[in-house]
Amino acid sequence: MGNPLDSINRAELESTIDLVVDRTLAMDFRWDWPGGVAFYGVGQAWRATGKIEYMEKLAAWVDGYMELGLPPFMINAMAMGHCLLDLHDATGDKKYLALAEKKIAYLKKDALRFGDGVLQHTVSAGNDFPGQAWADTLFMAALFMLRAGMKLGDKELVADALAQYGWHEEFLQDPETDLYFHAYDDRTKSHLSGQRWARANAWAAYTMASALKQINYMYPEFMAIDGSLRDQLAALARLQGESGLWHTILDDSRSYEEVSASAGIGAAMVLYDYPLHAARAAKAYAGLLANIDLKGGVRNVSAGTAVMASVEDYCRVPKKRLQGWGQGLALSFLSALLDRAKSEEKAQGAKK
Repeated sequence: MGNPLDSINRAELESTIDLVVDRTLAMDFRWDWPGGVAFYGVGQAWRATGKIEYMEKLAAWVDGYMELGLPPFMINAMAMGHCLLDLHDATGDKKYLALAEKKIAYLKKDALRFGDGVLQHTVSAGNDFPGQAWADTLFMAALFMLRAGMKLGDKELVADALAQYGWHEEFLQDPETDLYFHAYDDRTKSHLSGQRWARANAWAAYTMASALKQINYMYPEFMAIDGSLRDQLAALARLQGESGLWHTILDDSRSYEEVSASAGIGAAMVLYDYPLHAARAAKAYAGLLANIDLKGGVRNVSAGTAVMASVEDYCRVPKKRLQGWGQGLALSFLSALLDRAKSEEKAQGAKK
């Protein structure tokens, strides 16, 4: 009886976070989205555990890259802004915030957009995918914009971030299934191959759940985000496999189970805190643990994935190597579970 998440061992959580953080910080990254997602996870681990040594190691990496000079900005690399906000909070060093503000200036003035102001997905300084919106942007840019806007008291930036959530919901959430498509092409008014890719749904679910922690019902957008996430998680709950994981094409069980998406979806369920999803989140945690190796590497994570032409092509994307987004989403899930465990302990202590 009781909430299944209450039975998760806190010591196990903390030791697993330690292991995954150490493996993550031993990986080679460029100033790009794989490191951005990985280091976001490290930041979440620091916030959950209070271990400043995580941020000291991260600061050494970031400082070294800043000395070398950064590559041209693009939407996907905005994900690196997350760790700059965390480093400023952890150290108080204004250079991290100053660089985050340069990223914000790029988003406000130079980032490619279409329609009424929708951020266009880009993976380089060029015009990679004209008129396309990808679910990835919700994590790489929109959540960063929201976090930065709330931190800086920048109402214009907050409004822009929340607008991105609204546009991406409008363009990507399937009204028939409540799942998110991988991408939308405004020129053809289509979802390209029309696949409901798992990691796209993880980007959407996790960032919406995180957004609801940043704002409250006094924001008109709150209920729109809440409604989108509620319906999406209800659909996702029905598609979870017996292992606790989700298939890389959510509604096609022929596709392989994918761990980074499963971690992101599990984290969203923990943050959203719908009671009947607790068992789903606990099952996802067990599935994640089964895919973390003895050195803290998160296994069975699909490689970087463009919008593929078919289910078969998504199934051919390799999942052999460790990936920054696998590490980062796993840490986000583990950290959300640890935060919840601490809150429950505090609540129980207050009752005594």
